[in-house]
Order: sequence, then structure tokens, then C-alpha cells
Amino acid sequence: MNPAAVLTSVAILGGVGLTFGTLIALAHRKLKVWEDPRVDAVTDLLPGVNCGACGFAGCRAFAEAAVGGDVVPAECTVLGRMEVEEVAAFLGVDAGEATKRVVRLLCAGGSDVAGPRAHYHGIESCAAALAVGGGGKACAWGCVGLADCVVACTFDAMAMNGVDLPVVDPDKCTACNDCVEACPLDLFELMPLEQKLIVQCKSLLQGEAATAVCSVACDACGRCAVDAAPGLIEMRSGLAVIDYTQNELADPSAGARCPTDAIVWVEGAQFAKCAEPTPREAFARRPEMAGSEVA
Repeated sequence: MNPAAVLTSVAILGGVGLTFGTLIALAHRKLKVWEDPRVDAVTDLLPGVNCGACGFAGCRAFAEAAVGGDVVPAECTVLGRMEVEEVAAFLGVDAGEATKRVVRLLCAGGSDVAGPRAHYHGIESCAAALAVGGGGKACAWGCVGLADCVVACTFDAMAMNGVDLPVVDPDKCTACNDCVEACPLDLFELMPLEQKLIVQCKSLLQGEAATAVCSVACDACGRCAVDAAPGLIEMRSGLAVIDYTQNELADPSAGARCPTDAIVWVEGAQFAKCAEPTPREAFARRPEMAGSEVA
């Protein structure tokens, strides 16, 4: 073996390595993108569930926005109030306030009011039941009741009630959108908690055809559109549609004459029993309605 050849090879390789190492170091120094070290610290303070309820791709993206002053810590809907204050204290900013959003089910057709057209026996999944025979429920737009949404919820914010409808706990709901995506019939909608007037029906049937398959279906009578503030509710394809840009005009009286209670005023959780009168009862108790019957 020629020692000179070996030394030459080592020198060449060493020179090449040194040259490229120097170029990489210079490029790193020149092209380096500086990142605020607080981003990592805020990311560690966030829950790390990457649910997307805040509108960002994940917790790190939210942390970058918070450090940049684009959002307030309170806009992370998973954090408790104490954790929000901790993030705010670390950043030296006001914790801020965020509009509480919860998911609402646009169907009240439980097994007690909406009968089946067939009995499904198979995988306990709404998507599977719909794929096999349309879900089995007589109303093609109604909740199948096999809990795909509850399975998808990672915050224990949903549970099935006795009539096969999912009940959402507003205190636990983070508006993560998982149940919205899990529902094969697109029956869920994220809403600010302040939007209390809700049409709990998506059926496109009208009149007796609608109520024949579900006694709480919207029958397209149009009374809510007449009774509500002008422009608040309109009938589209036989279904009452609320314009939430005018939410300040909404009140329980809009659904007072609904013959099926398809449009309701919700305080807190849906389908929760409370001592407050229903809109129809409240309407009937008005002094000017004494001695009359709600049509």
C-alpha cells in the first residue's frame, strides 16, 4: 500500500468535508429563521390535544398566534380558566374572552317520537346502518341513534339518552368538531351558546308526510316565520331557517305556536328537562291569550 496515496485520499476527503461543513454553517447562519422561544413554552402550557376548535391546525400553531398577539389565550376552548390565566400571565397579556360555542343536534326525533321502517341488526354504527338500509328509521333525515358521535368525542362531553339521542354537556364541549365530522347525516352544527332559538329538524317532508314519520318534525306550517321578528325566520324547501346574523331579535315566542315543537328555545343542554315552560306554554299563559286556545 502506498502511504502517500492514503494520505492524499484522507486529505482530499477531509478538505471536501471541511468545505461543505463551512458552507452549511454559513448557510445556516444566513438563512436561519428565528423563532420566539416563548412558542415552545406556550405549547407546553396548552393541552396538546390538537383538536382544532380554536381554528388553528394544532396547539403549536395556536401558540405561535398567541405569542404573535393574533389571538387571546381564552380562545383555546379546552383550557380551564386557571390554565388560561397561566398562559396569559406567562405572555404578559390579558386572558381575554371567547364566545362559548357548543355543538347542537338538529334533530329531536328520538325513538319515542320517530318510529322505524325496519330493524337494523349489525355493526353498532350509524354509518354502517345507513350503508346497509338507510338507517332503519322512517325519517330519512333523522338521527340513527347508534352513537358514532359519542364514540368520536374525546372529551366525554356526549352521552346517549333513553330515547337514543346524543345529549351534549355544554360545560365539557370544546367545539372540536369531531362529532360534526362523525355524523353521516350532517345533523350537528357548532353554534355560539347565545344562539338559543334552534330548529331541531332537517326533514324536507312537509305537512302530514313529515309528522307521519316523526311527531316532532317541522311540518312547514310557517307560523314561526310569521310570529318571529321580520326577517329572522324564513321557510326554505318547507323547513324553517333562522338568520343568526339577527340573533338579537330571537326570543321564545318565535316558536310558541309551533304545533310540533320542532323549533325550541334552548337554555344549556338540549333535551334536558327543566322547570321553565315550553314556548307554547309561555305563549298560552300570556294575559292577552287568557281564554283562547293556541292554534
